[in-house]
Amino acid sequence: MAPVIKLNSGYDMPQVGFGLWKVDNAVASDVVYNAIKAGYRLFDGACDYGNEVECGQGVARAISEGIVKREDLFIVSKLWNTFHDAERVEPIVKKQLADWGIEYFDLYLIHFPVALEWVDPAVRYPPGWHYDGKEEIRPSKATIQETWTALESLVSKGLSKSIGISNFQAQLIYDLLRYAKIRPATLQVEHHPYLVQQELINLAKREGIAVTAYSSFGPASFKEFNMKHADALAPLIEDETIKKIAAKHNRPASQVLLRWATQRGLAIIPKSTRPQIMAENFQSIDFDLSEEDIATISAFDRGIRFNQPSNYFPTELLWIFG
Repeated sequence: MAPVIKLNSGYDMPQVGFGLWKVDNAVASDVVYNAIKAGYRLFDGACDYGNEVECGQGVARAISEGIVKREDLFIVSKLWNTFHDAERVEPIVKKQLADWGIEYFDLYLIHFPVALEWVDPAVRYPPGWHYDGKEEIRPSKATIQETWTALESLVSKGLSKSIGISNFQAQLIYDLLRYAKIRPATLQVEHHPYLVQQELINLAKREGIAVTAYSSFGPASFKEFNMKHADALAPLIEDETIKKIAAKHNRPASQVLLRWATQRGLAIIPKSTRPQIMAENFQSIDFDLSEEDIATISAFDRGIRFNQPSNYFPTELLWIFG
């Protein structure tokens, strides 16, 4: 049984989950079904991933075959930027639930602290960053407080058991905590040895907010986007220091990177379409690194962030991230 993290909302969240970013629609149903068979119970999705219908089909198949019950699963989704206005939140959540084929989310997150003008799902879904689907980016006037208050209503209406945030930094978290009636249960952030974010993790711990790490293998997830700083860095799983630690424990380098995060108290959401790698990632919790190993890996820190929208659209998004 995978370990769990007790959330401030009172619920248990599996510490090892399965990420659904970039899982192709053609295989998403089978991938989710196979991941459930491999033991995964947490699935981290989002409107923006564009595969929630297919992921839901994988869940439905596993439930229909008696492999799991709905209450055994911890399903996470996220609010996209174009739905931050208060009146847009509940309708899109209900659409996402219908796409998944479920009645509630276990956890629902604000995907980015960025509000964009509404795009009708009937026009384009998922809407992406551009208002016209090509190049125009239109900000919305919705505040984080407005959006968070709308998320709080999801809990009282039974549409999500817990709510949280993603890609937030310290200043915004402190501001949110001033007015939040329901505190964020989790903070999901990019986290790998090149981006340790120790002060942010310390803040979350002090405030009772669980942290989920994504992109645990660093630049590997971003090579396809032709980011110069991603291409310039050696893949972490091929680094000689990481490989030496892995050899010492007779483990794959990937498990060392994942265990480094979980031993520091974080949840992880790796993904793979290959059953063998699915199993390896899931089993990364069943050995321990030494304190020296953890310190050695943490010393890789360079403060390099890959999943920053200005890395994808540097000129259009200067008003947000410049």
